[in-house]
Amino acid sequence: MNKSYLIKPLLNASYPVIDYGKGVYLYDIEGKQYLDASSGAVTANIGHGVEEVLVAMKEQAEKVSFVYRSQFTSEPAEKLAAKIAGLTQDQLKWSFFVNSGSEATETAMKVAIQHWQEKGIKTKNKILSRWLSYHGITLGALSMSGHSSRRARFVPLLEDFPTIHPPYCYRCPFNKTNENCGFPCAHELETTIQRIGADHIAAFIAEPVIGAAGAAITPPTNYFKIIKEICEKYDILLIADEVMTGFGRTGTWFAYEQWDIVPDIVALGKGMGAGYTAIAATLVSERVMEPILNGSNLIMSGHTLSANPQSCATSLAVLEFLEKNQIIPLVFQKSQYLFTELKKLQKQFSFIGNIRGKGLLIGIEFVQNRRTKEPFTQKLFLTQKVIKHAVENGLLLYPAGAGLDGVHGDAVIVSPPLTITEKEMDDLIKRLSITFENIKASLKEGGETFG
Repeated sequence: MNKSYLIKPLLNASYPVIDYGKGVYLYDIEGKQYLDASSGAVTANIGHGVEEVLVAMKEQAEKVSFVYRSQFTSEPAEKLAAKIAGLTQDQLKWSFFVNSGSEATETAMKVAIQHWQEKGIKTKNKILSRWLSYHGITLGALSMSGHSSRRARFVPLLEDFPTIHPPYCYRCPFNKTNENCGFPCAHELETTIQRIGADHIAAFIAEPVIGAAGAAITPPTNYFKIIKEICEKYDILLIADEVMTGFGRTGTWFAYEQWDIVPDIVALGKGMGAGYTAIAATLVSERVMEPILNGSNLIMSGHTLSANPQSCATSLAVLEFLEKNQIIPLVFQKSQYLFTELKKLQKQFSFIGNIRGKGLLIGIEFVQNRRTKEPFTQKLFLTQKVIKHAVENGLLLYPAGAGLDGVHGDAVIVSPPLTITEKEMDDLIKRLSITFENIKASLKEGGETFG
């Protein structure tokens, strides 16, 4: 290939050139096969090359791909909004369609603040969030993110929204050891609210399962019930960032269902278009919308390509494929199988410290000492080495943060398409085992002690 002027993640790195994909596999132009064990960036929920989606895309393209939302609505956009409302049992009936997860969380932030403004409360304009969280790369979304490495370059431009610890049971910041701990990580929210003052706080945002910043950190059973109760007590909106977990990734349409709560606002993305199109959404409850409907009658946000018919038709086809083929009800069974096989690898490789997650969003955290949970030195770049060896073995994993400070720790996410079969999961485990053998040899060669 001639000299590239494309800005890639690493400007001096060499990337394989993709040719095509089918199911859980991708193929580059050299003919090499890759098992997409991360669904790209936890996005390709139904795998690659699904015919029904391709047909829907073509049919819509032959009609009209783009109209501006202030001039037209469209049948695909109206149908998609109605479909999603139904999936929430009409508890979150209103949809604002955008193009990425960052836009969805930033829109959620703006809606939350506007809700209070429309009620005549101008002081509630702060959003609380957690450390070891990631809500997007735009400045508003990054302000809500407790992802230290991604914040570092832009700290002077960011708000100090991350305030409380995550429910990181493997490395409990409160040195507790089980689910009867009293949930200090949840009750910390109340202390923070009291310190700042509820009159200044519009909302609290959290990922049901922490993704990129924490490698599938999953809260204990009653965590979100306590969080919801605290938010209600102090009249603060609860925003669920389901950009990574929405549309079946954890085994239900939305992850919040598994904690028996209903947020006030939900941000969606990734699996909503499953990689076939760029689309995301902010879902808003009737309660939050009511003062806006009775006031300005508009949401102060918008993007040129919001609710374009091409993306909406594509997303609708993705959701119909999930529903028609009963993909989501099988996620729990597949998850159990994959967890069982990963636990076998943990017994085999002592640098695997923790395996966690929910559904087909699984994190693997690496440690130098399993007993003390001591992480590997940053100079080793272990996560990058795991990713590199995996690619060489035709396996795609997703790098993630780990460690209480979000800096000193190594982890990856395993999140294959929800359509993966048992045979394909066996292939995944085989390639992962070879990758870990490569890492074990590399660590020994470098004189690293682990165990």
